[in-house]
Amino acid sequence: MAGIDSNEAPAHLVIEDDLYGLDPDFVRSVELALEEGRGDDARALAEPLHYSDAADLLERLEPAERAKLVEALRDNFDPEILTELDEGVRDEVIEALGFADLATAVSELDSDDAVYLVSQLDESERERVLDALPAEVRAIIVQGLSYPEYSAGRMMQRELVAVPAYWTVGETIDYLRASTTVPDEFYDLYVVDPRHRPIGKIGLSLLVRAKRPVRLKTIMNNESMTVPVTADREEVAFLFRQHDLISAPVVDGAGRLVGVITIDDVVDVIDEEAADDMLRLAGVPDADLYRAVKDTVRARVPWLLINMCTAVIASSVIGLFEATLEKIIALAVLMPIVAGLGGNAGTQTLAVAVRGLATKELSSENALRVIGKEILVGLTNGLIIACVIGPVAWAWFGQPAIGLVIGMALVFNLLIAGLMGSLIPLTLEKFNVDPAIASSIFLTACTDSLGFFAFLGLATLFLI
Repeated sequence: MAGIDSNEAPAHLVIEDDLYGLDPDFVRSVELALEEGRGDDARALAEPLHYSDAADLLERLEPAERAKLVEALRDNFDPEILTELDEGVRDEVIEALGFADLATAVSELDSDDAVYLVSQLDESERERVLDALPAEVRAIIVQGLSYPEYSAGRMMQRELVAVPAYWTVGETIDYLRASTTVPDEFYDLYVVDPRHRPIGKIGLSLLVRAKRPVRLKTIMNNESMTVPVTADREEVAFLFRQHDLISAPVVDGAGRLVGVITIDDVVDVIDEEAADDMLRLAGVPDADLYRAVKDTVRARVPWLLINMCTAVIASSVIGLFEATLEKIIALAVLMPIVAGLGGNAGTQTLAVAVRGLATKELSSENALRVIGKEILVGLTNGLIIACVIGPVAWAWFGQPAIGLVIGMALVFNLLIAGLMGSLIPLTLEKFNVDPAIASSIFLTACTDSLGFFAFLGLATLFLI
């Protein structure tokens, strides 16, 4: 990537290793202006920002300063800022704006952003905003909210360009110039039949290069792929990734064109799904940097309680070998090694399996091959680690049998980690349970319980 001259960057941005971000000095300048009551100065600094940078700025401010900045920007508040804010911060900004200004902001957004924003409101707030909207905008949003939450119907925007196949290039260009309903930005034109069903599409770049007398039906792409309005957004992201799409038409149950999904929305979905999987693997339901303490505790404690139950199971296994531990104290010293290595190995396999399921690279067709490979990897890694830790344990405690026991236990536990790390997410997927949510809990229970059982069982067999 070519270097970027920092002298050409806007004053509010700092460039480090070719990455843009808000300059801390700029943020501090806004904070000082707000603290000193210089609202006009704060507005002058914040108004030129891109809406995503303005959202970042609002998130960095303390709640009191955040409300002051919203008030300073009220007359020229960019509604797209609301779509970029963290949920907790957005609630504060909406409260500061008030429902009258919120309704105005919603009516100015593209239909997909408006549906998303209204869907994030509480039921009572949603009704108040919908009642304040113009009838046409309200009808579009209500229709969007009627689709499943994570469906193509929620993602799509209604603003699109649909033209009949018998039009010429010249007629189409004249229509685009004269129409007041054409989207501000679009990539493709969709060719429809008399029943408004898409039969092809034409890229904007192809249209402007074609001769005016040419009929659209002669230059359109007949292989245009359609997305059902009820399709899951992960399926939509997969389609865009597989076929390198820029946009795709969305159709209802009768095959009629009802909307369009564009690549910018798909990028957001891919980012959100990846972040969601990462957080869920850690037992965190969502990002909560800006949540109140009580809300964060409420979100995290259920997973800790589940983890406590699995830890009790592992402790119960240890309790079965209480007599062995009393006779050989060295085993208690070595037990964390067995649990730690098994957990880490399992997490490696689990991450690969969950990612494979998300990208459809792992399926029932190749599941046995993948499981077999992970078992072999676990066995090999176990043998390598055993050859390292076995002599160390022997030298440490002066008993070759202890080195043998921990080596054998690690081989067994890493093999189990490979097996369960791939088998658990596949099983959860089979039962329509999100593997990213529960896999780590089950994996920890297996590697800890079976690892301790193998280690202490072998110790009882060979050392007692």
